[in-house]
Amino acid sequence: MPVQDFQVVLGLEVHAQLLTRSKIFCGCSTAFGGEPNTHTCPVCLGMPGVLPLLNRQVVEFAVRTGLALGCAIQPKSVWARKNYFYPDLPKGYQISQYEAPICLGGTVTIVVDGQEKRIRLTRIHMEEDAGKNVHDVSADGASGVDLNRAGVPLMELVSEPDLRSVEEAVEYLKELRAILVCLGVNDGNLEEGSFRCDANVSIMRKGATEYGTRCEIKNMNSFRFLKQAVDYEVRRQVEIVEAGGKVMQETRLFDTVRGETRSMRSKEEAHDYRYFPEPDLPPVIVEPSLVERARAALPELPRARAARYQQALGLSPYDAGLLVSDGAVAGFFDAALAAYGKGPEAAKKVANWLTGDLARLANEAGTGPVAWRLTPAHLAGILKLVDAGTIGGPGAKQVVEEVFRTGAAPDAVVQAKGLAQVSDESAIEAAVDRVLAASAAEVERFRGGNTKLMGFFVGQVMKETKGKANPAVVNALLKRKLEG
Repeated sequence: MPVQDFQVVLGLEVHAQLLTRSKIFCGCSTAFGGEPNTHTCPVCLGMPGVLPLLNRQVVEFAVRTGLALGCAIQPKSVWARKNYFYPDLPKGYQISQYEAPICLGGTVTIVVDGQEKRIRLTRIHMEEDAGKNVHDVSADGASGVDLNRAGVPLMELVSEPDLRSVEEAVEYLKELRAILVCLGVNDGNLEEGSFRCDANVSIMRKGATEYGTRCEIKNMNSFRFLKQAVDYEVRRQVEIVEAGGKVMQETRLFDTVRGETRSMRSKEEAHDYRYFPEPDLPPVIVEPSLVERARAALPELPRARAARYQQALGLSPYDAGLLVSDGAVAGFFDAALAAYGKGPEAAKKVANWLTGDLARLANEAGTGPVAWRLTPAHLAGILKLVDAGTIGGPGAKQVVEEVFRTGAAPDAVVQAKGLAQVSDESAIEAAVDRVLAASAAEVERFRGGNTKLMGFFVGQVMKETKGKANPAVVNALLKRKLEG
């Protein structure tokens, strides 16, 4: 199947739940979970006679995001009713924005295969979320509707069809997610659905200039599912075109079990939703003072932070990228480096622990730096113990694991576990002599020119001393005795 003869064209619509405590038009909680239909009130249930009241923080978050992405903040934006009928939409319409959104334009810069590419944004608008249909909730297979999410505030960030591969799409989502988390407007939690996307997928023969008919794939909440869904949809569309058929514009769902997309409904156009201005809400007026306050409060964004780590601290693009992909990790790095020391060597040591052992421990615990018992000051203290020769590399790993688990002081852990490094030359020399006496064949091979065996001897001495011997002293003694 000549998929390689076709160019993929992708545009993404990202739905990001805003980190407010209450919903967009009422005071109900936005907390995830809870018993079905307990985070509800007459407003978000769409009861007759109730009126929505806009949550100011939703507007502030949208303005903050628009500024960070280089959008034009609109001084006046208008609410609209998007009409459709589905069990999880209690009012029979969704309050959204259409002709006059709060943000226009903007870009997201991504890097794929070492090349930068700017992905244009069409718009950012505010809207309320729908509820959730829950199937097979009883013995007779009945479905239920949970309206806890109804009215939860969302931003929808719509890109232009500038993405040309699923790899670019994944990088775009990762970059956008990192920016929103850094801004403090979204928690980036894909599993809970607070960061999810729809993908508009089409194909055209390479060299063509006219886009093919697009299909929309709804509600993907992982990078892996996005890749699988787009790959499948591209193959499906290529098969249709190669067989002489025409791709039909429609909305499709991704079946994560079968790994395929399937038809959901024919694709709606704007007129199918019968948009009209929301009569119960006045236009949103964004004062210049609000914009300037938001601009002044913008944090250093992930891409700029990564560039600073590379230029000022000498970190590799890989290490810098790992650190800034999570704002909490980057904050931990900055704090630990401030407590430990300055310069590229110190930065590399801190980064190595954060991207190595600490990343492993965090993955096993399922927690981020905010919940760690090991603090930046703890890590700096452990690195200072290594620099002073008090503990070696193996001992440092044990200290990190114990402090991560208990929050104990590093010095106390070293003392309690007897991890202090041995630097006394006479004590280490005895261990070296025992190892050389037990390795006569290896000694002969080393003296015959096989100098790679030095690593073997060092390892044996470290084993003999239970990892406590100072490696520098071990190497010096071995060199003197084997080459003398």
